[in-house]
Amino acid sequence: MALTRTLRSGAWRVVELITTPLVPADYLDAVVPLRNPDVLRAKIVGVHAETAHSVTLTLRPGRGWRPYTPGQYVRLGVDVDGVRLWRSYSVTSAPRRDDRFTVTVNEIPGGAVSTHLVRRARTGMILHLDVPAGEFTLPAVAPEKTLFVTAGSGITPVMGMLRSRGHELADVVVVHSARTRADVVFGDDLRALAAQGRIRLVERHTGTDGRIKPADLDELVPDLFERDVWACGPNELLDDLEEHWAQSGARSRLRTERFRPTVMADGAGGGDLTFTLAGKTVPAGGGEPLLVAGEAAGVLMPSGCRMGICFKCVLPLREGAVRDLRDGTLTVAEPGDAIPIQTCINAAAGPCRIEL
Repeated sequence: MALTRTLRSGAWRVVELITTPLVPADYLDAVVPLRNPDVLRAKIVGVHAETAHSVTLTLRPGRGWRPYTPGQYVRLGVDVDGVRLWRSYSVTSAPRRDDRFTVTVNEIPGGAVSTHLVRRARTGMILHLDVPAGEFTLPAVAPEKTLFVTAGSGITPVMGMLRSRGHELADVVVVHSARTRADVVFGDDLRALAAQGRIRLVERHTGTDGRIKPADLDELVPDLFERDVWACGPNELLDDLEEHWAQSGARSRLRTERFRPTVMADGAGGGDLTFTLAGKTVPAGGGEPLLVAGEAAGVLMPSGCRMGICFKCVLPLREGAVRDLRDGTLTVAEPGDAIPIQTCINAAAGPCRIEL
């Protein structure tokens, strides 16, 4: 037995020498891309168009995957024109025994990843994947009365909750807005749930009805502040809701999920952004995150939630100044410094150098 193990080990080393600079595992990953637990990937096994500009992808994750809680999101790594870009998408399906799950992608004008997936995703395509994250979830004990307020793709985490635990929710109101009836993601599903009496659905079509405001909710949902609320959508909507609930003394009952950080800086400034290890310098506007500026120039950068929460995009600022896009805070580094900054929510405030 010991001799057999020695022969196998020796043979494997010979194969490694033959395949250098790659190792046999690299070739196995190419043939069986879901086998490696240290490099999590997923295969697209289903593609379903939800609207003219949105698509639901059914994914089969590889080894290293772990169960998710409905309402959480996953990061997908997608190779677009030779550059791997990471974006976060909410899981929209109920947990399954075979670990398959779905994400639903809304095409964003100018969005490299969303456009790529909506227009080019095909069964068999391999995506890079990260484990589930996020706290926009239902509590272990379901609330007696629930309100979901969503707009656009904000319905995606809520659909995951409804599909998974809708049977536990006794009194549910869903207020959802989209530009037109045809633009409502999961429109047929939501209307079916309403027809079955499982939810009370309020659809708002902003193309004709205008954007929904907190005052509208006061009329649409008279017992508004008696409900536990989950809201997801554009920052402007969430800002209004948070202010309204705070003024009413019910802020603790409102939970919000933001897909993008709230940007407060005026966009002034900007400058050349230099990547010290890559030896590359690119222009960076004062109103765009360093992460976006780098990716636009083809620099592969670490990222996560892209809104200042997960800290997976942190890199050392070696020199120069950056400004926090959320509150305008200025961070300055002198030569020799290595100040950690989040590239997803900081913009150049003059020439700056980061270590990458």
